Amino acid sequence: METALDNTPNLPPTAGQQGPDKSEVEKTGFRVLGAISFSHFLNDMIQSLLLAIYPLLKGNFNLSFAQIGLITLTFQVTASLLQPLVGLYTDKHPKPYSLAIGMGSTLCGLLLLSVAPNFTVLLIAAALVGTGSSVFHPEASRVARMASGGRHGLAQSLFQVGGNAGSAMGPLLAAWIIIPGGQGSIAWFTIAALLAIVVLRQIGHWYQRQQLLGKTKPKKKSASYVPLPRKTVIKAVSVLLILIFSKYFYMASLSSYFTFYLISKFNLSVQDAQIHLFIFLFAVAVGTVAGGPIGDRFGRKLVIWVSILGVAPFTLMLPHANLFWTSVLTVIIGVILASAFSAILVFAQELMPGKVGTVSGLFFGFAFGMGGIGAALLGKLADMTDIYFVYQVCAFLPLIGLLAAFLPKLEKAEPKTA
Repeated sequence: METALDNTPNLPPTAGQQGPDKSEVEKTGFRVLGAISFSHFLNDMIQSLLLAIYPLLKGNFNLSFAQIGLITLTFQVTASLLQPLVGLYTDKHPKPYSLAIGMGSTLCGLLLLSVAPNFTVLLIAAALVGTGSSVFHPEASRVARMASGGRHGLAQSLFQVGGNAGSAMGPLLAAWIIIPGGQGSIAWFTIAALLAIVVLRQIGHWYQRQQLLGKTKPKKKSASYVPLPRKTVIKAVSVLLILIFSKYFYMASLSSYFTFYLISKFNLSVQDAQIHLFIFLFAVAVGTVAGGPIGDRFGRKLVIWVSILGVAPFTLMLPHANLFWTSVLTVIIGVILASAFSAILVFAQELMPGKVGTVSGLFFGFAFGMGGIGAALLGKLADMTDIYFVYQVCAFLPLIGLLAAFLPKLEKAEPKTA
């Protein structure tokens, strides 16, 4: 049966035939981007449930902040260590149906999380969800680039916004369903994982056709930018990874501990704190939409400058704000900071043409790893001091954005003539 993703022709046009017109190709591209973004929504919604139910797990299992951080570390490190390997492998051996298989691991992790009797099983469940993520992100990022039609920043933003919207919905759904229903109600979210498997299978069909047409391996000669010396590329990638560190260490302080901060400082209920977390994560989704297209139009280096360093005044004010201004500041922080990742990822892909999976796996993996390590270290710091001190320390992290001055300028390559 033909599906919404089956409109890309299986064979190139022969003499006397007309190929698809530009509008039809664009429609197909946006259908694929919509499908992969929706899958990203479901994937990251499921992942964010783990963070959102920390207050429930803390009470049920009498966990310390350090143990909460260890759950996040297990999830994030499982994903971060495997993602570069998955990306490196699939650059050479694309696997169209690996997306659906990876989501199967996430489904198993959800089921185990819903019945986990102790802390050890919670860690195993977190590892299974992390494994699913490690397969999903590098391959899904490749699909987004394949369907971009050359608008790589826009494609990555559309892909990313699905994930950020899903991350925003997770805490809200947790507040409505899991907190009142208890740990066992997590099993209801396996329906979302099953839906994602169905969608990803259809994307796999489209991906396989592109593979047969030879479109999955970009040729080095078609690079959009003048190749840079190896030393320059290594230095630039190192700077980008340091910027990822600053972004995700700070994001870990909000995604993992913001509810505890609000409950402790402002005496909010768990459900009210979850709603504030949703507002922050929704702002992250909005910011993600802007980063890619602005980078396509005005340059990715400018977006990186503004999104990392520009958020510093607001992070420095946050620990001293009342509840109203805390809400306002977290929205501003979420919008500005979120615009960074798409710009950073596409900038790195342009530095290393033909290595989309490797770059995507490296940067998604490093981002997940930094989030996990950040959650663990910040949890330990909160146990040793208090949650307020954590936010005072993290407020200075965006100043690392000054390192963006060391990023090289990318120059457009001259088109080759026959």
